[in-house]
Amino acid sequence: MSHHDHSHYISSTNARRVGIAAVLTGLFMIAEIIGGIVSGSLALLADAGHMLIDFISLALAWLGFKLARQPADFMRTYGFDRFSILVAFVNGLTLFGIAIWIVVEAWHRISQPAPILGGTMFWIALTGLVVNMVSFWILQGGDQENLNLRAAVLHVIGDVLGSVAAIIAAIVIIFTGWLPIDPILSVFVAFILLKSAWGVVRQSGHILLEGSPQGLDPRDIKSDLEALLPAVEDVHHIHTWSITQERPMVTLHVRANDTLQPDVLIATIKARLRDHFGVEHSTVELEQDRCADEAHDDEPTHSV
Repeated sequence: MSHHDHSHYISSTNARRVGIAAVLTGLFMIAEIIGGIVSGSLALLADAGHMLIDFISLALAWLGFKLARQPADFMRTYGFDRFSILVAFVNGLTLFGIAIWIVVEAWHRISQPAPILGGTMFWIALTGLVVNMVSFWILQGGDQENLNLRAAVLHVIGDVLGSVAAIIAAIVIIFTGWLPIDPILSVFVAFILLKSAWGVVRQSGHILLEGSPQGLDPRDIKSDLEALLPAVEDVHHIHTWSITQERPMVTLHVRANDTLQPDVLIATIKARLRDHFGVEHSTVELEQDRCADEAHDDEPTHSV
């Protein structure tokens, strides 16, 4: 199986897993909204609100995987892969919104406690935990290096934590009648969500800003090629970025002597970038004298 075919197979598998998780999340979300209203539990309503956003987010993640399989065209020469990163970024931002809403609502509940049916809350939360664990198990079988899938997993982890918090709160309320435990545990879940959200937003934002992929430092590429190949005198104008986490890209200029044929040298450099740095697509510009871009060299300082 070629690398291209393998990527499409992985994308199809991820899409199927995310689609199943979206259906499970959507179905239980309806039950949890009803249960939260009936029991009066903020923990259940907060988790239901979280699951509503999760359902939308998982649906978008599924759409992202589907679009990523579309071929490139003259308008989108890299294809639609980046859409999945955009979805991951939006999903991370929605997690911030959910967490803030939970904290605000919890403050109101602590200030003005409302009656809660602990028994109803317990059984709905327990059912939710089972559903969320099934979704988590399904998603864990996918490609965990894929940022879009990781964002989907984080949403489901948030649901799992919400269900656990609701179960604990229900048990405390049943045996002690202490109502503040419900909003307090909701805030605990909110802060865990904020931490997870920051990780997704930071990584997806880095890709959207064309940042260098992890483990692909332009300085390392420069020193490696100059030390490995005697024909290479200097490597500069190195730019590294990625379309997705699975598709790193490199462009660079190489000043070389004439000890190797140009096509042989280019092929050797591309092979080194592929085998040692994991870059399947690279663009190499060869120079023998002065760099053609020196007269207009106003590139940012991150270019090596």
